[in-house]
Amino acid sequence: MNEFCKAARIEKSATVDEGDLTLINAQALRPLAAEEVFVFRLAACDDQVDRDYERFTKECLETLAQLYVGKPVLKDHSWSAGVQTARVYAAQVETQSGVSRLVLRCYMPRTEGTAETIAAIESGMLRECSVGVAVARVTCSICGVNQLETLCKHGGGQEYDGKLCHFDLDDPRDAYEVSLVAVPAQKEAGIIKSKRYGGADPIENTDPPGGGPGDDTSWADKALLELEKNRFNLEGSEDETQTD
Repeated sequence: MNEFCKAARIEKSATVDEGDLTLINAQALRPLAAEEVFVFRLAACDDQVDRDYERFTKECLETLAQLYVGKPVLKDHSWSAGVQTARVYAAQVETQSGVSRLVLRCYMPRTEGTAETIAAIESGMLRECSVGVAVARVTCSICGVNQLETLCKHGGGQEYDGKLCHFDLDDPRDAYEVSLVAVPAQKEAGIIKSKRYGGADPIENTDPPGGGPGDDTSWADKALLELEKNRFNLEGSEDETQTD
């Protein structure tokens, strides 16, 4: 099972009707009035091939819609109660022009503490997000192999017999959170991980025409380099904390 972080965007805020309020109060510990909450829609992910040459299947999106209800909206993927900003109170898959998209409906209380965030969302200054989910199947569009079990030698973004290779993300196991972020790009280490996925090495002598990522071991060197960078940064942060 692999965790994936994908970019998302905040859509325009909406008014709170009775239906929304009922769903919101199912999450709250006391009944909230419409004027006490701020709501917004979040276009989380869709069934189109993205820049990582991955796509969520429609079935995956439907299951994620169920998993995301009640999940928190954080800041910068920091798993701390102190940065919990909002909560998902409803989710559904919307299809338009042949594109199926997971849309999350979120709410936050209108307080002095959230006023700055609400103003940033309403003004369009804060509109980038990132969603974190876990799936149990990553299927190659060329050979149908689940990359979490066995790695094939096809490369995302490469063509084989005129067909572009991508990987279908399916069988979701969890939806962790949604984060408001300044820059929704994935870290380089995450990109390296997504290219390998964690399955067993491919069988020998199964190279596709033109070779593939299985022939190139530079991914391992890059991964080790990123681990060293992360370790160095963490140690540097600890030293700064101790000296302050």
